[in-house]
Amino acid sequence: MIRRRPIRYLLLGLTGGVAATSVAGGIALITGAIWPGALSGISPPLEYLEGSPFDSYLLPGIALALIVGGLHGVAFTAVLQRMNRANLAVTIAAYAIVIWIIVQMTIIPFSILQTVYLAVGLAEIGLVLIVLGVFSDDREPPRHRPPDEARLAMRHRIGVG
Repeated sequence: MIRRRPIRYLLLGLTGGVAATSVAGGIALITGAIWPGALSGISPPLEYLEGSPFDSYLLPGIALALIVGGLHGVAFTAVLQRMNRANLAVTIAAYAIVIWIIVQMTIIPFSILQTVYLAVGLAEIGLVLIVLGVFSDDREPPRHRPPDEARLAMRHRIGVG
């Protein structure tokens, strides 16, 4: 459960934003694949898919909307409702967008949006790590160890050395 208010608000914004834009982008890709030219100003050129396993943007659009958008929608809901597994949901969604962008960068030409969404995914992971206390120095200090002479004397008394 995410309890820190500023981080919670940031995660709500990031996961909600990625969910909304991924579903919208997926629908645009699906619509452009089903009705070519319908969204000619929005859909990327088919030439980008040359050499990829895809003939159209139909399957990438479905994957973008359902997998990336769906996972971010679940993460948004988990953070909003303060569910115990919100950290896990955000982490899974964050890795989904990071993997999506890395694969996308190997298939289509560079776009600034790739950098933005990669940064968002990494920010989501970083925020979860902060919530989990990975970067915190609030850990218990190391216990005091007796000097070497005292340790040797103790070992001698108990017959270990």
